[in-house]
Amino acid sequence: MAGALSYNVVEAALAIWAGTEADSIALLGFGLDSLIEIAAAAVLLWRLLIELRGGESGSIEKAERRARLFIGATFLALAVYVVVQSVVDLVLTHRPGESLLGIGLAAASLAIMPLVSWGKFRVAARLESGALRAEAKETLACAYLSFALLVGLLLNATLDWWWADPVVALAMVPWLVWEGIEGVKGESEDD
Repeated sequence: MAGALSYNVVEAALAIWAGTEADSIALLGFGLDSLIEIAAAAVLLWRLLIELRGGESGSIEKAERRARLFIGATFLALAVYVVVQSVVDLVLTHRPGESLLGIGLAAASLAIMPLVSWGKFRVAARLESGALRAEAKETLACAYLSFALLVGLLLNATLDWWWADPVVALAMVPWLVWEGIEGVKGESEDD
């Protein structure tokens, strides 16, 4: 888990920097998703520490609900940001620049994130943790986002299809909304 967290820190920093340099909403959104993964991992570690310290089942369940709610809310917040910025970019015909760093980062994440997600799913099943399962889904989303990002960046770089960047960013939204709703619904169903 520490290795995945370290990778996410590097991924977030590089994606946000490269997204800002290229003025790419898809790349910036990818970096912000990585920040959400870092925050979710921190919340999840807090939840696991409560259990490891012998917390009562009530406090573990409460931490579990809070962790799932936090993860769900962050997905929804990112979805809103991506929709607004993508629509603005499309309406204003904003042309992002090329990002070779972004292409390399997306390719690396596409290879790494499914493996990390698989490991998290295994641990979540052993611990019977819905919060860790939600966080594993978030990591799997990173693989999906990596693929979409890679396609958009390549289309922009090779064919000068400027609109691919906001369109690919919008393609990320259904997954973000789905996972956000699942996290929030999981919270309300437990109450």
